[in-house]
Amino acid sequence: MTDVNVIIACPHCGGLNRSPQARLDAGQRPDCGRCHAPLFDGHPADLRSAEDFDRLVSKTEIPVLVDFWADWCGPCKAMAPQFEAAAQAMEPKIRLAKLDTEAAPDISARLGIRAIPTLILFSKGREIARQSGAMSKQQIEQFVRSAGL
Repeated sequence: MTDVNVIIACPHCGGLNRSPQARLDAGQRPDCGRCHAPLFDGHPADLRSAEDFDRLVSKTEIPVLVDFWADWCGPCKAMAPQFEAAAQAMEPKIRLAKLDTEAAPDISARLGIRAIPTLILFSKGREIARQSGAMSKQQIEQFVRSAGL
């Protein structure tokens, strides 16, 4: 049986990488073929612009969970360590990323973000689940599982 390959956009250089799904399912963390940085390092990817967001979410074939936050938001700051812990637990089966809504207001407007923190789960570039409000690591993991992943 031939293993299914998936495309993963590098959060560092934007390069597109092909990896066997079985390798990700086994918890192996491949490096980028272009910049050689780890594709998964146990930390959420930092999306700094609409271009970063579009590349990572639309090109990555594994699910992507994005935390929409702002520096002035108390609940966002309180949830940050929980989201970090979720990244350590859930990667590389799921890519976790953070987007500062102040740095990319066009993405917030396009997606209709009305409250922060808001988590949106994407699969192959399409939104499949959304939840607003601060959550614990366990609640984040449950949110992903409830979406069928």
